[in-house]
Amino acid sequence: MFKITTDSTTDLPVEYLREHNIGCMPISYILDGVTYGRDQELDWKEFYSMMRNDGKMPTTSQINPAEAKEYLEEYIKTDKEILHLAFSSGLSGTYNNIRIAAEEIMEEHPDCRIVVVDSLCASMGEGLFVHKAVKMRDAGKTLDETAEWLNENVQNFVHVFTVDDLFHLYRGGRVSKTAAVIGTLVSIKPRLHVDSEGHLIVIDKVRGRKKSLNALVDYMEEKMGSYLQENKDDCVFISHGDALEDAEYVRDQIKERFGIENFMINHIGPTIGAHSGPGTIALFFMGESR
Repeated sequence: MFKITTDSTTDLPVEYLREHNIGCMPISYILDGVTYGRDQELDWKEFYSMMRNDGKMPTTSQINPAEAKEYLEEYIKTDKEILHLAFSSGLSGTYNNIRIAAEEIMEEHPDCRIVVVDSLCASMGEGLFVHKAVKMRDAGKTLDETAEWLNENVQNFVHVFTVDDLFHLYRGGRVSKTAAVIGTLVSIKPRLHVDSEGHLIVIDKVRGRKKSLNALVDYMEEKMGSYLQENKDDCVFISHGDALEDAEYVRDQIKERFGIENFMINHIGPTIGAHSGPGTIALFFMGESR
């Protein structure tokens, strides 16, 4: 059985990673002059509190080839076949750096095989990507069969989310400063998705928090199409930036509208949360297209 590895940007619960023997490469971030990630952790509640109450603005950095090689070399001590599912190349250079590291390791260790797949996903969208791979591996599929299915179906992993504070999107270059200021004054909440190339794109803007949450479910109805009937037992993933009640509201709306009962809800980790900010709600599911 092959080993599955991924990045901390999946925002999967630690218990899930342990239960399914998934290796996870932490992507570091800097907050208040301190670097967190591999050797030092910060409680996610404290992370969001520092952003929300203290005005601290974190920054992130991608995994470089040397770091990726170090992690992969640890994994090959026990597993000679590895499938690494990487953070979207449209949002970070991490995928390419891990691919470079994998090639170097395979040259040095011909008995090992490492396949790196660009998920074109982020947060628990990447988590859903990993979840599908776990299901296939546990059902007896080979590494090649799993990687091939993921590559063929990558455009069916749908992401949609809304943020509570436009200034974090402004910092990331997603909206202008004027849009952030005016939008905040009149309570404009953008609806965004991850497109076919793995880039973050603003779809539209909604006035008011509740409307923005309902708009996520509207988008799901629009994108699921035939998947709704064919895959009603599929797991829908929801992540949140320290806004559990709003995540549960979205879950309940989906239950009521579509009869879906299988969900995984988890907080957005600091690496993604550094860019999306407190109050973000993100919804991930399988659909006909992104």
